[in-house]
Amino acid sequence: QVQLVESGRGLVQAGGSLRLSCAAFGRTFITYTMGWIRQAPGNEREVVAAISRSGGITNYADSVKGRFTISRDNAKSTVYLQMNSLKPEDTAVYYCAARDGSILNVSPRRYDYWGQGTQVTVAS
Repeated sequence: QVQLVESGRGLVQAGGSLRLSCAAFGRTFITYTMGWIRQAPGNEREVVAAISRSGGITNYADSVKGRFTISRDNAKSTVYLQMNSLKPEDTAVYYCAARDGSILNVSPRRYDYWGQGTQVTVAS
């Protein structure tokens, strides 16, 4: 198993930037495909970004392409989400999640382990 701890919650103005971090503890980090998943009030969970075990392949939701960047540092067992040009509609709780499978483009329910979530609020 793996435990995931997010950091980087915040309130930013529209157009601003924020970086989320997620540290993993437990089983070897490189064995997991990692993702960032968000949920806004009244909405279903959405995978906004995912990254392969090596970090060489990434996948993004259309709503964040060109604005968000996912990366990972396997030596530090940490995954990051750099969010630029933030919009009010990006306001949500953001979860770091891990899965044993290798396919990136999967639904949130295919993720096996979840962090506690961190709030991101973008003011207009």
